[in-house]
Amino acid sequence: MNIQLPTVWNSGWVEVVCGSMFSGKTEELIRRVKRAQIAKQKVQIFKPIIDDRYSKEHVTSHSSLRIDAQNIQNIEEIMTYLEDNTRIVGIDEAQFFSPAIVEISQRLANRGLRVIIAGLDLDYRGVPFGPMPLLMATAEFVTKMSAICTVCGNTASRTQRLKLENQETNNSQVLVGADEFYEARCRRCYEPPSV
Repeated sequence: MNIQLPTVWNSGWVEVVCGSMFSGKTEELIRRVKRAQIAKQKVQIFKPIIDDRYSKEHVTSHSSLRIDAQNIQNIEEIMTYLEDNTRIVGIDEAQFFSPAIVEISQRLANRGLRVIIAGLDLDYRGVPFGPMPLLMATAEFVTKMSAICTVCGNTASRTQRLKLENQETNNSQVLVGADEFYEARCRRCYEPPSV
């Protein structure tokens, strides 16, 4: 899947990479960022402080690809940490940020920066997750990734939260984890939670 992006624009733009867990969103973010680094473009990557699954100092994919990143509590901190010569801003796990991410990404693009955002489009209940719908609507480019259903092997677009023994039922929208809490499922195999 090759997406054609402009090589030179007077203004910047926003790219959103979304999909279910285990669909390769972070891997795609890292791939795009590494290509920009090969082109000797200054890149800064940000991630929410809540996501400490693999590393606090890196954006890390489930397949162990990693790249340096800055932890931030609030999306507004990007404007504080942004360096003058930065051309590309990467943001991982965007669903965990406030809706202010939409305005921040637009401001960055209007300054001429390329903004690459990765995040879950749907939560475990199958409901649009946080600011992702607005980001997808306002971005110039949207890439929807899919995973493989762990039950039947079909294309997966949903994130199934697992019910584990000896674990309290957690109905909150945010439960940071990986395959210990979640599986990728297709529409047919997905079991919506009863909430």
